[in-house]
Amino acid sequence: MKTTNQARGLALPPGKDVLASVVVFLVALPLCMGVAIASGVPPAAGLVAGIVGGVLVGLIGGAPLQVSGPAAGLTVLVWELVQNYGLPMLGTVVLVAGVMQLAAGLFKTGQWFRAISPSVIHGMLAGIGVLIFASQFHIMVDDQPRGTGLANLMSIPESVYKGIFPLDGTSHHIAAMIGVITIVTMVLWEKFRPSRLTNVPGPLLAILLVSGIAMILKLDISYVKVPDALVDSFLYPTAETLGKMLSKEMLGVAAALAFIASAETLLSTSAVDQMHKGPRADYDRELAAQGVGNMLCGFVGALPMTGVIVRSSANVNAGATTKWSAILHGFWLLLTIVALPNVLRLIPTSGLAAILVYTGFKLFNPARVRILARFGRAEVAVYAVTLLGIVVTDLLTGVVLGVVLAVGKLLYTFTHLSVRCVACEADRRMDLYLEGAATFVALPKLAKELDSVPSGQSVHLHFEKLNYIDHACLELIHNWRKQHEELGSSLVVEWDDLEERYRAPVGGRPTASNSSLIPQGEPPGDGH
Repeated sequence: MKTTNQARGLALPPGKDVLASVVVFLVALPLCMGVAIASGVPPAAGLVAGIVGGVLVGLIGGAPLQVSGPAAGLTVLVWELVQNYGLPMLGTVVLVAGVMQLAAGLFKTGQWFRAISPSVIHGMLAGIGVLIFASQFHIMVDDQPRGTGLANLMSIPESVYKGIFPLDGTSHHIAAMIGVITIVTMVLWEKFRPSRLTNVPGPLLAILLVSGIAMILKLDISYVKVPDALVDSFLYPTAETLGKMLSKEMLGVAAALAFIASAETLLSTSAVDQMHKGPRADYDRELAAQGVGNMLCGFVGALPMTGVIVRSSANVNAGATTKWSAILHGFWLLLTIVALPNVLRLIPTSGLAAILVYTGFKLFNPARVRILARFGRAEVAVYAVTLLGIVVTDLLTGVVLGVVLAVGKLLYTFTHLSVRCVACEADRRMDLYLEGAATFVALPKLAKELDSVPSGQSVHLHFEKLNYIDHACLELIHNWRKQHEELGSSLVVEWDDLEERYRAPVGGRPTASNSSLIPQGEPPGDGH
């Protein structure tokens, strides 16, 4: 007989899940602290978000094998939030964003968050990657990031110079050396990792190595700062911060955070679903769980969380079969920060920044441009506008620009009709090639081409590249045929195939006959 816990899917964790949780914990530990530093907040805020994402969201979420925690994709938005409004506002904004996510999940809008153009998503990830790379490059040499993404990019040569030629007895070059060792270690481990050590993550190995070097040589560089007691890092909302949330500006910031966090979570959920053969994810439940998790993170002043693909893929590849692996990884994070804070203080900040520099480089991934180019230059344009918009302005503006351009491309695709006319005077024949969508918007263009056909011509209509034709254009073609047959002209077209395109969705197959909607004239089928 099943126990209550078994009935709820919470039986004792399988051995595979325990081992997988350790792997995920080893991947998550440096990333949680690195994302926090990149966001301009104390490392403890990232660790708390990882704990909540693992234990709470892992327990109530709708994606069993997905792991939640602080995400590199939100660092830019959080950094701007902290710089513009102060650290005390972070928790309140995350709390309100969590309420928005919970409401979205309860109203079952989870599937809608998947309706975002891949070009916008890839452009967003690339833009975030550029900004993370640029900002963390300065921290990797124990320098301060600049105020904007462009400023960070433009000042990279300055940080390179500091890392090579120390000025005024500073230790920038020592921090730079630690950062370079971190990146080289991760690259070499990724390339030459022994098959027996597949589950040992490169970032953790790199951090252990540089922490050991820094401790043995007693290097005078910046190290991670964590409180002796976890509760000392909590920063609760106040009456002042809650009052500021009533402004349109702050509600807009919270909405942007909720939207981007939700989109990143559900895209990760979709990707994780394709990695395993277990139960499929419940998108609405996962979105609601993310909302509850972010509400708790906001209440204690921690970083916002999302579903994260790197930790989730490590979870699946390590053999996880249930949600226990995600839950346990959160417990391991809690145990580490409670029992081993002195160990965390041995980690050089430049090492964590180097992990984010490498992460940002991989997020940029120019190979995606070649993949998008297969689907047309318009997709590349959407990608480029999103990327440049994020780098030049800010994350939300860049994403909005990309979405607007993607919608514009969609409208163009559904309203644009190209008509190419090839005349053969010797055979008194004219071929009309239709490409795109023949809707009522294109009636003037199609009518103009048909009306230009001289009397006595044989018109051959080609629609192999036609995506869709609506009732208005079909009626125009029928009427033109009736009127011009009396003048000696003829129309050659496969009526059955053409009318089938009217009945079917764009790019799809017919779902119903809808014969009453087809213009009635002489029965088609005689080739005219």
